[in-house]
Amino acid sequence: MKTKLIIPALAIVSCLSIFSCKNKEENKSEMKTPVENKDANVKTEENTAVNVEDAKTKTIANLQAAFKGESNATARYAAFSKKAAEEGHKEIAMLFKAASNSEKIHAGNHKAVLEEMGVAIEPVVLDVTVKTTKENLEAAIKGESYEVAEMYPAFLKVANAAGNQLALVSFNYAYKTEIKHKAFYEKALAAFESNTDKTLPTTYFICPTCGNTYETSAPKRCGISMTSGAKFIKINSL
Repeated sequence: MKTKLIIPALAIVSCLSIFSCKNKEENKSEMKTPVENKDANVKTEENTAVNVEDAKTKTIANLQAAFKGESNATARYAAFSKKAAEEGHKEIAMLFKAASNSEKIHAGNHKAVLEEMGVAIEPVVLDVTVKTTKENLEAAIKGESYEVAEMYPAFLKVANAAGNQLALVSFNYAYKTEIKHKAFYEKALAAFESNTDKTLPTTYFICPTCGNTYETSAPKRCGISMTSGAKFIKINSL
């Protein structure tokens, strides 16, 4: 059964706006008329076509990589949650459980885009290493930092070049959510190190469309996908 992906028009506009300013600058150098240099324009059009095709191929590879990465994150954070609970850190366990649910939504979105494109999904090999809760938090921060600083910005740039709006939306949903996850993990690690983790939230709400994660209460509408808060997934038990 195909996974359905809900893509609000507003989200597509939001994703494309990330690149609008940059593209305007880049396009200035390409705005030559046939009178100025007809041969150069033909060459530019040919190169652009090649670049777009390369971007389309790369976007598929990036979607496969993102699907595998988010699938691993889903399993990894679930295992981290169990470990935190075993070590008596219920609040941190709850955070990991909420994040695991969120990453599952990201994986499902990436998979759905591939299915819409008629691309076969590559098998996922899970790689889950569980250490102490402190080390697990550090590993989570490292992973989220990579996604926020390098992986998703690069994936978004290529998807934009490919003109793949569904990929743009799926990548953007994950990117914006991972920014929040990184902050949550950094806050949790600081609380752990100061022995104040009992003050961390014990309830989380997950947007079923984009995985956006909220502490304590759900908003009227998701700040990323505009999904109604009434549809959010509540996480308040292990």
